[in-house]
Amino acid sequence: MYQYTEFDQQFITSRAAQYRDQLERNLAGTLGDDEFRPLRLQNGWYIQRYAPMLRIAVPYGEISSKQLRVLARIAREYDQPSTDLFKEAQAKQDELGPVPVPGGGSVSSHLKTGYGHFTTRQNVQFNWIPLVKSADVMDLLATVNMHGIQTSGNTIRNITTDERAGIAVDEIADTRPFCEILRQWSTLHPEFAFLPRKFKIAFNGSREDRAAIGWYDVGLQLLRSEGEAVHGAPAGELGFRVQVGGGMGRTPIIGTVVREFLPWHQLMNYLEAVIRVYNRYGRRDNIWKARIKIIVKAEGQRYIDQVEEEYRQIVEIDGAAHTITQAELDRVAASFVPPALDGAPVRKGADANMHEILRAAAQADPEYARWLHRNVTGHKNPQLRAVTLSFKRLGHAPGDATGDQMEFAADLAERFSAGEARVTHEQNLLLPWVHEDDLPELWHAARKAGLAKPNIGLLTDMISCPGGDFCSLANARSIPIAEAITQRYQDLDELHDIGEIDLHISGCINSCGHHHSGHIGILGVDKDGKEWYQVTLGGADGSILSGPATPGKVVGPSFSAAEIPEVIEAVLDTYSRQRQSVDGKAETFIATLRRVGIEPFKAAANAARFAEKQVA
Repeated sequence: MYQYTEFDQQFITSRAAQYRDQLERNLAGTLGDDEFRPLRLQNGWYIQRYAPMLRIAVPYGEISSKQLRVLARIAREYDQPSTDLFKEAQAKQDELGPVPVPGGGSVSSHLKTGYGHFTTRQNVQFNWIPLVKSADVMDLLATVNMHGIQTSGNTIRNITTDERAGIAVDEIADTRPFCEILRQWSTLHPEFAFLPRKFKIAFNGSREDRAAIGWYDVGLQLLRSEGEAVHGAPAGELGFRVQVGGGMGRTPIIGTVVREFLPWHQLMNYLEAVIRVYNRYGRRDNIWKARIKIIVKAEGQRYIDQVEEEYRQIVEIDGAAHTITQAELDRVAASFVPPALDGAPVRKGADANMHEILRAAAQADPEYARWLHRNVTGHKNPQLRAVTLSFKRLGHAPGDATGDQMEFAADLAERFSAGEARVTHEQNLLLPWVHEDDLPELWHAARKAGLAKPNIGLLTDMISCPGGDFCSLANARSIPIAEAITQRYQDLDELHDIGEIDLHISGCINSCGHHHSGHIGILGVDKDGKEWYQVTLGGADGSILSGPATPGKVVGPSFSAAEIPEVIEAVLDTYSRQRQSVDGKAETFIATLRRVGIEPFKAAANAARFAEKQVA
């Protein structure tokens, strides 16, 4: 992991002190709420439906066991609203009613406190911290080099990448040093502190896109030059294919390739040109048309030409001040050297006996084999494995972790993964440095904590935003819908038979649940003050399973909350009837959908609508 310098530590500590002064002046009445609002937002503090929400930056998803322990403490000690506020919030959510589960039963909003939420952008959020205690939380975060800087506002947000960066078998090169260089460059960048709208950057350094880069304002795919004739650079030199103008929201758009190969050392100079042109011409008169995707789509080649001209001036006239030197890349990359792991763990006496007992017990359990298949992936180092702890389980919102669970995850990271974990795009935690010989013991320990569900990549490993239970922007709840679907599909045999599928749920058009890129997408909409949901099919995030990034297609008019679980079941039943066997392996949902087309699935979804009298 990147090791913060003395300057980094002083900066974060002083920023926390600055925030405390601002908060105290606000509470004393000498700094008005309107003046305080941008200051708290610049530190990650939002005001949501019932209480403040804190978003904490986890740069490119890397998080240490020490940081997890601090997050656990925040969950236990600070993510606790007053009794009256909590009762009021729960009463209001109860008024929205339950969501039926196919086969019987129902799910309602059961608000919880004392937990953190892993987001699709590799951040962590808390939903109940009282604002009067917010400065104490910032001080606590600063002790482990964490903060909320640029997790809000119209600025360059947290930079993300593939959670397997530095360890992936199919990796071209490690993106983390470039992420860190860009993080340092973009933090409090004076020119880009007040952009027309928020700005998100994602890197991918592997052959498979596991970072959904096509959906970002800027997506950067690391490449090696195929030679002067192809890429204008010596064969083997690192560079980036640059996509600009991707995004979800009201207008889902896949980023446009503006550079097929950008030499790595020109990364900041070129991004400065990309963002400077956006800052100059991006719309500020309409929040729904302010993202860079709108100007790229509207202007097309003219935007690209403007960027190239700005880049030329930066290099030829301004002196290319932000060219990355080899020395600087080497300095930053030195922080990402793999931890020293000396072969297989040496066990003696009772430890060795217990290890063999656990190994034998694991190998005799069918669930262990499923866990190895779903939650364990290969590693650059053939002795190691990357293991995903599943935070998708019954009774918890997707991506939620209690204080005790974060503490336990910290223990697992220390014991099995050199003290490091990573927040994934799918709202789970990945342990990147697990020795193969430790897998049985890790599985036993993770299962004890409820974090070993063998469902990674399956239906219940769904992405979901907090939705209308917490977010003031949401039109509908996401969590009860996710819970109803999870309850319906608890049978592991059925879940594994359905196979790999991406189900994404957003509570509003802002698309924090990435519904556009789901094989099945669910979007909460408001109709006459009631919760309704739009369903899309065939979206893709750019992975090998999904294919090139593309938005899903709407199947028809919106469905009631009560209908959604039935609609999902009807769509999946249609897949089971339509799928074929390919080389003895069942065809995936997305492959079947693309082969037969959307119409059979659309008809099944619409046939699941309740009769009018039932809805009433």
